[in-house]
Amino acid sequence: MARETPLVLGIDTSNYTTSVCAVDAGDGRLVGEARRPLRVPSGERGLRQSEAAFQHVQNFPAVMAQLADRLVAQGVRPAWRRVAVSVRPRPWASSYMPVFQSGLAVAASLAQSLGIPLTRTSHQEGHLAAAEYFVPMPALPFVAVHMSGGTCDVVMARRTVFGYSIARLGESLDLHPGQFVDRVGVALGLPFPAGPHLEQLASHCGTSVGELVLKAPVRGASMSFSGPLTAALRAVEAGAPAHEVARAVEACVARSVAKAVEYAVRREQAVRHVLIAGGVASNQFIQSSVRARLERRVPGIAVAFAPAEFARDNALGVATIGYWRECAR
Repeated sequence: MARETPLVLGIDTSNYTTSVCAVDAGDGRLVGEARRPLRVPSGERGLRQSEAAFQHVQNFPAVMAQLADRLVAQGVRPAWRRVAVSVRPRPWASSYMPVFQSGLAVAASLAQSLGIPLTRTSHQEGHLAAAEYFVPMPALPFVAVHMSGGTCDVVMARRTVFGYSIARLGESLDLHPGQFVDRVGVALGLPFPAGPHLEQLASHCGTSVGELVLKAPVRGASMSFSGPLTAALRAVEAGAPAHEVARAVEACVARSVAKAVEYAVRREQAVRHVLIAGGVASNQFIQSSVRARLERRVPGIAVAFAPAEFARDNALGVATIGYWRECAR
């Protein structure tokens, strides 16, 4: 017999994925989640906002049905207590992207029809909360990096009942790391988004960095990837082995992130905990390279990453922030 369980529903509609997630309203435990990636035509490097929003609308019935099936399979009869939704890329008013309005429309409609509270948060905070679900940070402020196709920020973060208090220390000065990966990936003939495919291609190098080395320009805690992109595309045109180009891209991102984090940690001298999240952070070579460099150069540093499956776009962190708000009632 199904047991009635109080749940918080999380919804996230990024440029890449329609995501929903249910966590237990009593203890924050992940109960079930479902996602569906947006479809990008072969050879394209992304979607227009209007097309992405339309695909989210098309995806919602399927992902909600999939979530419902997973709850039924566990013998859970949901008693919804709150809906949480990401409404902007970053947690400040000037941060806006139309694609998140698709999720807000669904979340607000559900909350109103069910007579339950609605929590608004940001996509960035959702990524940090998803990472913290698996690797909790101390109550003190910590350095966080969010790197994906649409964002690259190095911040000081502190958890609150509303999500996170965030102060930006650095950002991408031109391209985001996910854009760098995707543009090189498309040039190599890989599907979009190219991240997992580029990682698989680069694995043919084994543990070697390879002969091709791309510069990793960093100013303070801010990174630049336009120069490395130009160099990588020239290497592709010159016939460099595809797996070596892919590994050079990974190594460039890893060095850039490590240098930016080192600057941030040395600036904030009392901070030794670092949390790195976002789709690009799911890359295992990037993870191991960043951790190795920082542990070698900064004594006592503790570097944590979300598991690969929850480093990519998901609604677990959004649901978790909803749970924090529910606990604070």
